[in-house]
Amino acid sequence: MGGAERNARKKKQAQQAAKVVTAARSGGGDRNKVVIGVVVVVVLALVVIGGVIWTARSEDDQALTPPADLTGISAPVERDGAVVVVGDEGAKATIDLYEDFLCPACRNFKEVYGAQIKSAIEAGDLRVRYHALPFLIRYSDPEGYSRDSSNAALCAADQGEFWEYHETLFARQPDEGGPGHTKEELVKLGTDLGITGDAFKQCVDGGAHEAEAQSGLDELRAGGQFKGTPTVMKDGQVVDFGNENWLTDLLR
Repeated sequence: MGGAERNARKKKQAQQAAKVVTAARSGGGDRNKVVIGVVVVVVLALVVIGGVIWTARSEDDQALTPPADLTGISAPVERDGAVVVVGDEGAKATIDLYEDFLCPACRNFKEVYGAQIKSAIEAGDLRVRYHALPFLIRYSDPEGYSRDSSNAALCAADQGEFWEYHETLFARQPDEGGPGHTKEELVKLGTDLGITGDAFKQCVDGGAHEAEAQSGLDELRAGGQFKGTPTVMKDGQVVDFGNENWLTDLLR
């Protein structure tokens, strides 16, 4: 099943579930309370079962190799400390996107909105400040994949391969709670993407940008609005991307 078809199916089932709950709430009395309770349990069960089906991936899907359909982006890309800025400076809107390469919700966000974001960037309408955070350090075994992958993405930005590296890390995301990709695999991905020389390997192995990435996370937490990944902000305010038209609204 392709990404577009899978996303349409998710949206349709979510809408159907919402209609059932709304219908159950339309009446009054204890009987309806019981009905609502049953409906909620059923909906949650469907979500869990659907999640297992949608997220089940073979070992080949998780192997850290560039996807066959991987493409670059036609826009300026520049690293600024722990942030990678993609898009024209004169774009209509600039957003900050906070993500973690181990975060399943971030992967889902990219599947749903990634193509739309890329199109808006290439059209010169959108500029995105990507923050690759070491947020879920404890959620891999051994711990630390979030830190290693965020550092590696910044190292790839130094070599002009951030976009392709970023896209591959999400396309080949390891399971949360399991082993992440090793530093050796992270280095090999850079080689597969055409990075040459020793600078990238030294950057990954030595954790050259780990302190910058951690500092960015600490600063974000201190601001008080950050609740987890993914988070989208514009001008310091959190954007509700639960509204499927959020990006279109920002670009008006």
